[in-house]
Amino acid sequence: MALQDVCKWQAPDAQGLSPHLPPAGGWAVPRGCDPHTFLQTHGPKLAHGTTTLAFRFRHGVIAAADTRSSCGGYVACPASRKVIPVHQHLLGTTSGTSADCCTWYRVLRRELRLRALREGQLPSVAGAAKLLSTMLSRYRGLDLCVATALCGWDRSGPALFYVYSDGTRLQGDIFSVGSGSPYAYGVLDRGYRFDMSTQEAYALARRAVAHATHRDAYSGGSVDLFHVRESGWEYVSRNDAWVLYSELQKLPEPEEQEEEEAGQAQPEPATPHDAGDGGELSVGLRG
Repeated sequence: MALQDVCKWQAPDAQGLSPHLPPAGGWAVPRGCDPHTFLQTHGPKLAHGTTTLAFRFRHGVIAAADTRSSCGGYVACPASRKVIPVHQHLLGTTSGTSADCCTWYRVLRRELRLRALREGQLPSVAGAAKLLSTMLSRYRGLDLCVATALCGWDRSGPALFYVYSDGTRLQGDIFSVGSGSPYAYGVLDRGYRFDMSTQEAYALARRAVAHATHRDAYSGGSVDLFHVRESGWEYVSRNDAWVLYSELQKLPEPEEQEEEEAGQAQPEPATPHDAGDGGELSVGLRG
């Protein structure tokens, strides 16, 4: 006897209308329509943005990000974490669709763990970036949205790579990803030096994200700060972005302070009335 006869279960009428929502995975598009084309045409277009940054300096790699997760004009979560640990010496910033980023970082952690078990050691930061880039490139054109900066320390020292969902992989010293990245780049390009001290690097990262959250509507919440050292990554702090921006406005800019000190140390230049005996500036011409 079948189980449906024992439980007296009947299949629901697929032709009739039901007042209940279909279960998870039960959504369907109209007959004769390609799901990918239908969702692109009639699906919701929700703008989203963020501000994440990472830069390499002599004491390791700094990673910082805001904590606002937005869905169009709706703030879905004001305190999300956009810097994801991969293993003890590797972090990744997340920008794009949150679900895609979390899924692919879970896949990356699994693959790196399996490779470590096979080979007896973890791959380098360059190897992890190449692995993630290769996996993402297979799904090019399927509306994946993953933009990440891999920050780590391996046998060659501190390393930083940018990976995008179309398979792009770049190595560099400074990367900022997200809708607030143009504002963050303006601060980073002005104050970045490879030989910075640790406290100067912390201050630069906080200042860049705080200014970006002030100008970018999709960025906000707090500023998370991470530091990848030779001994592993470290969660440094979380500061309220508005409070941090207000405090930064009260502080003088380093370049302005240096100019004021230089102006006080140098004497004022002589005017034309100070030259010559009669208060006139004489000019000699030779024929």
